[in-house]
Amino acid sequence: MPSKKLSDADRRILNALQKDGRLTNQALSEDVGLSASPCWRRVRQLEEVGVIQNYRASLDRTQIGLGVLAFIRVKIDSHSESEAEEFSRQISELEEVVACYSIAGDADFLVQVVAENLDRYSDFAMSVIRRLPGIKEMQTTFVLKELKQFHGFPVGLDRKV
Repeated sequence: MPSKKLSDADRRILNALQKDGRLTNQALSEDVGLSASPCWRRVRQLEEVGVIQNYRASLDRTQIGLGVLAFIRVKIDSHSESEAEEFSRQISELEEVVACYSIAGDADFLVQVVAENLDRYSDFAMSVIRRLPGIKEMQTTFVLKELKQFHGFPVGLDRKV
């Protein structure tokens, strides 16, 4: 179900579930203006086609002891497919890495990392990230203040795609 085929009801459902994934079907159907059965069928269809991939709790990282949020721009030596796949495989296994993106520009990857404090970040960066095979260069940017956290994707109720 590509985005062009999302109905207004689907968009309302997606927006509501991104705000509160614990809504009961009854509460969701009331929120989006559908009766319970059609709402449930739409949610199941959105899950089956992969628009809704999972449900999870959103945590405050500082409340669980992760005071450092950093982005690491990584350049790799070789741009072969096998090197990129190996980097991707290894980076995906690291708990401190909360997201990683292959990017265009003057770096190859943008890695989002959390740590308890700067000392732990330094240990992780120097003993784990820098030792990954193929790392040519890395540059860290520390987040000083989160102005807007990720809370979901804009589904665009007010515009047709």
